[in-house]
Amino acid sequence: MPHARPEAGRTEAVPAPRLITPDDLGAWLIKGNADRADLSDRFAREPRVERWCVQPSYRLGLMRAGQPVLFWASGSRRRDVPYGIWGLGRLAGPPEPDPGGGWSVPLDLVIAPPAERLRRGELRADPELVSLEVFRQPQAANPSFVTVRQFAALKRQLNA
Repeated sequence: MPHARPEAGRTEAVPAPRLITPDDLGAWLIKGNADRADLSDRFAREPRVERWCVQPSYRLGLMRAGQPVLFWASGSRRRDVPYGIWGLGRLAGPPEPDPGGGWSVPLDLVIAPPAERLRRGELRADPELVSLEVFRQPQAANPSFVTVRQFAALKRQLNA
């Protein structure tokens, strides 16, 4: 549902952020930024991901052990690290506060070998996936989400 936002004396329609519900949640999507860390090197050395940072929001209250989670790699200014879904796993527990003041979520997730990763272009070409939140709001904080329908389409592509 669009809402009005005054801007320089005028009002324009801006889509309201979408709220996810447990009934429509297919999987969580956590993002890693290749401009902030060498994701390729890190995951070549250790493809298992046991914990990732998340930002406080209503979504943390929806996260439960056993829910599916996808890993999205983005941000490579060098363009030698392809954006896309690099891994699939499960939440190993609920989000927890970190000693430094942030939040993280325990994971049981393995990053796929490069040849098995789903690239952004492949995902955008699928009519079920073109509206992924990570495409609509690429700068949004972790966690993002995919709907039940989108997750079914992703599992077909991942052969999962």
